Amino acid sequence: MVAPFAYLIHRRERHLAQRDANRRLLPFDWGASLIAGEIDGADPRSFLRAFALEAFQESERFFALPPISDFRFDGERLSWTSAVATPESENNTARARFFAPRRKNESGPKRAVLVLPQWNADSGSHVELCRLFNRFGVAALRLTLPYHEERRPAWMERAEYLVSSNIGRTLLSMRQAVVDARAAVQWLSERARFDRIGIVGSSVGSCTAFLAFVHDERIAVGVFNHVSSYFADVVWRGISTAHVRAGFADEVSLEELRTYWLPISPLPYAARLARKRDGRPFRFIAARYDLTFPPDLSQQMIAEAQRHGLNLDATWLPCGHYTSGERPWKYLDGWKIASFLLKHL
Repeated sequence: MVAPFAYLIHRRERHLAQRDANRRLLPFDWGASLIAGEIDGADPRSFLRAFALEAFQESERFFALPPISDFRFDGERLSWTSAVATPESENNTARARFFAPRRKNESGPKRAVLVLPQWNADSGSHVELCRLFNRFGVAALRLTLPYHEERRPAWMERAEYLVSSNIGRTLLSMRQAVVDARAAVQWLSERARFDRIGIVGSSVGSCTAFLAFVHDERIAVGVFNHVSSYFADVVWRGISTAHVRAGFADEVSLEELRTYWLPISPLPYAARLARKRDGRPFRFIAARYDLTFPPDLSQQMIAEAQRHGLNLDATWLPCGHYTSGERPWKYLDGWKIASFLLKHL
């Protein structure tokens, strides 16, 4: 039996999830050609399985950041050519917005936080959080995720191509998101000359931020707001991705999809951090009544990080995924994000 409070939160979560009436049911596609060109009639299941396992084993190469030579910055807006190209030209210009603190810390290190919003965020998402960091003398750089805002082609209403029932496109888009995040870290470190850099991401931005954290040791501390174990499980079970799940129909099983999307799943990288004896602090934030990132998946991720002895702080919100953006929960969430980053930067 669901407790009354949980029932109310779940009811509110479903209401908020149903506001977006423009979700598109995209057709299933293996998408192998998007990540490897023509595969010459090879069985797509065998190809994608081999590709995913190799990409995970060699993730340093999969998420490698080549030199970026065309950073353009006007004092607030930063742009550059994404190191990962997609067929949509608008999406291949990476973009970010810089928030400079009003007061500078003259005696200590220069500190900045890279901020990655949620799926289908608009230009106002996470701006309050960036300005909160500014109040404490910390700069913020808010990254525009692939297919969002100016990166979204005119014919596209939502950022459907970031997460879709096209397996290869989702791998390509998430790889681009991680590499773009690493490029933003490079700009903060080498061009803007920040000494200490943190990262925070929410929802799919949390997954992206964690993968960037794993693969870029210039990031000193991370906060991952809404966490889960496997990318496929969230798509399969979450209410926000029900239309994506419907697009798969019976073409693949959850177990298959979990393998295909292994390189973009957080859980297996906990062991990678442990092998590197990585002591950087990070916080996982999960929501007890989350219907988008189900709590048992969040607990799996937390337990895996704890099992490997990582420098993890885990905390739970008494709300859901969408409701974490509403009063009063957004204030609690914002404090859990900012306090940890400010403490460790």
